[in-house]
Order: sequence, then C-alpha cells, then structure tokens
Amino acid sequence: MRHRLEGRKFGIEADHRRLMMRNLVKSLVIYGRLTTTLAKAKEMRRFAERVVTYGKQDTVHGRRLAYSVLGSRTLVKKLFDEIAPAMMDRNGGYTRVLKAGFRKGDSAPMAIIEFVKGAAEAPKKDHIKAKDLNK
Repeated sequence: MRHRLEGRKFGIEADHRRLMMRNLVKSLVIYGRLTTTLAKAKEMRRFAERVVTYGKQDTVHGRRLAYSVLGSRTLVKKLFDEIAPAMMDRNGGYTRVLKAGFRKGDSAPMAIIEFVKGAAEAPKKDHIKAKDLNK
C-alpha cells in the first residue's frame, strides 16, 4: 500500500529524478515560467519553494545551499537579487501551478508553473546566456 508516501517516482531512477527536478528548477529561475506535465509541475513546486526560501535567508549558508541545487553562480545571483526580494512579504506559496490542457501526442495533462510575483512578470531572455551558466 502506498499510504502517506510523499513524492512521485515518474518511472525513473532516483538520480535521474533528482537531476530532472534540478533542471526544472534551473529553468524556472531562468525564464520565470515553465510548461511541463501536471505531475512534474506539482512535484517541482516543492523544490522551487525550498530554493526561494534559501534566497530569502540571504546568508552565505543559504547561497551555498542554493548553489547546490542551481549549480551556477549566475543563477544564484539572480535568485538572491531579483526573485527572493520580490517574495519577502510572503511566507511560502512562491509558485503557482495553472492547468494548461492536454498534450497533443499522448494527452498528458499539462501545466504552467510560474512565480507568483514580480520576478517572473517580464523575463529577460538575454539576461542569462548559456555560457554564463557554467561559472
């Protein structure tokens, strides 16, 4: 029985699942809005909320924890300078998941996940370049 077990497995191994969630959170920080399946969006919400909480702490330890998830100093800087300050007056609930119909190929339920406030209103595509993510 699966009673009271948290988390989704997605039919993949734990390492793959962890890296997939990490990549989804990175994309959310870069673009501010993301379209994915409903199950992945709901699961990713947990990780994204945790990373924003690290950003709100604004400590060296918080930066190191955020870096362990995001893996890029550029993304950590964006999190701490743009996203987290916009969320200072909120105690959780930094992201919103909106249902977005069904995918054409396999009818999988799709969703849009985005930050609730200001940080994602007008994402700048030229703000973070691919070469900056390796720093």
